[in-house]
Amino acid sequence: MLNSDLLRRAQERLDSLTKPRGSLGELEEIAKRLFAIYADLNREISSKGIFVLAGDHGITEEGVSAYPQEVTRQMILNFVEGGAAISVLARSLDAKLFVADFGVIGPNFSNSIGRELYSRPGREHSSLPTVLDCKIAEGTRNFLREDAMTKGEALEAIQSGRDLLESLHAENKFDLIALGEMGIGNSTSAAAMTAAFAGVSVEKITGRGTGLKDDALKNKISIIEKSLAARKPDSKNPVEVLSKFGGYEIAGLTGIYLAASDLKIPCVIDGLISGAAALVAARIQPQSRNYFFASHLSEEPGHKVILDELKLHPILHGRLRLGEASGAALALPIIQNAWKLFREMATFESAGVSGKN
Repeated sequence: MLNSDLLRRAQERLDSLTKPRGSLGELEEIAKRLFAIYADLNREISSKGIFVLAGDHGITEEGVSAYPQEVTRQMILNFVEGGAAISVLARSLDAKLFVADFGVIGPNFSNSIGRELYSRPGREHSSLPTVLDCKIAEGTRNFLREDAMTKGEALEAIQSGRDLLESLHAENKFDLIALGEMGIGNSTSAAAMTAAFAGVSVEKITGRGTGLKDDALKNKISIIEKSLAARKPDSKNPVEVLSKFGGYEIAGLTGIYLAASDLKIPCVIDGLISGAAALVAARIQPQSRNYFFASHLSEEPGHKVILDELKLHPILHGRLRLGEASGAALALPIIQNAWKLFREMATFESAGVSGKN
């Protein structure tokens, strides 16, 4: 739990500001939680990081996506060339965008071992983001036929996510981070994981992902149902659920959530897939949930189930389903302004304004 004394002090300050009590609604809850995390009224939100982790999924062999698998790799190039939605949003928000390959099929984007810079000819001196090499393997296995990952691979990816945030935080001193992903087929992975954890019907939590038609959606639901029956996951073992159905990028996001909790960095969840990773992190380390903020309610039906499990309220309701941290990015300025209101508004006493009768 967050520090109860800090939460009490935050509520007292909110009630003393020049406004009717509770009139800023969810912004007040955001500010209160931020104060309990930062423990410092002078803290500013100046360093914002957006993380997009990428990986391919073997389950795409079963026709669960409207797009071919090579789109994962193609979109990564779009991210670093500045043409994707999250690229535009990161520029607009003055946030640093980090794109990491955790399991994309094909050669590493770097030219040597380790987290090297990716460069296309002619952009060696570009200020655009580069691809960080955290690759565990070239895509997961088809979880209809076998576990998506070994337990060792899942744990390695979690640790790589931890290491990634810790190393970048040492350089950037993040005040707030947003987490997203890219991976064709990963909404199927996230739906299977959500069904395993929450014990709800597959039909209730499975959505159209990248835009499946009715027949393809029925196939997706059937594939997940058959996979759950074949894999027989233990819902009380989060790493097992992750290894049976997840992706390397989902495991990497789990590690980032866990590291953010240790480093006391508030992190903003995007949609279904980053939400599934947050659910794994919360099952591994329950106190990590205290650092999660839900950016929006996705069009994917499983996302509401995840937010209910995490006891989080979405900030936005924009019918979003893009992924790649786009919803999380859109929530960043709202969170930042909630904190500015908390810090900078006058109190009734300091402004000489009469309080409520």
